[in-house]
Parts: sequence; structure tokens; C-alpha cells
Amino acid sequence: MTWAPLLVASAACYVLKLAGLSMPERVLQDPRIQRTVPLLPVALLAGLIAINTFSAGMHLVLDARAAALAVAGAAVLMRAPFLVVVVAAAATAALVRLI
Repeated sequence: MTWAPLLVASAACYVLKLAGLSMPERVLQDPRIQRTVPLLPVALLAGLIAINTFSAGMHLVLDARAAALAVAGAAVLMRAPFLVVVVAAAATAALVRLI
């Protein structure tokens, strides 16, 4: 691994963070920004979950991870504790892979 890509990525992250901190106050007080910003982490997390669940390399797949996600979603809808959600999803993935 060369150091150049690592340094470029680090500099890009720093500049992006600096750009966010340098925004004028009037832009941050815009009602559209105030409504949108709290939703960004949820959208990013949902995208990461979808990519990690339904892809293998460059291909879409439907395997045990999808079943585990469905069970985890159902457990969350039933307001189960976090540990129960994780254990239920892991057990579902293990059972589907066993079959």
C-alpha cells in the first residue's frame, strides 16, 4: 500500500469537515436544511445496510442475510430490545445457512 492514497483521502476528509464548519449561519438556519439534516444519518445507514445485505462483489444476491434482516426488522417493529434483535437475526442467518 502506498502512502499517497491514504494522504489524499485524509486531506479530502479534512477539507470536507472544514467546509461543513465554514458554512455561513444563514445557510444553516434555512428551514429546508433544518428538516433535511437530521434525516441524513438514517438514509446513509439504510443505504449501507442495503448494500451489505443484498450484494456480493458486483452482484445482487438473496441469501441468509436477507432473511436475517427481515427478522431483525420484525423484531424492531415489535419493539424488542436491541440484544434480542441481534440474537434473533444471527440465529435466523445461522438456520438459513444450515438448511
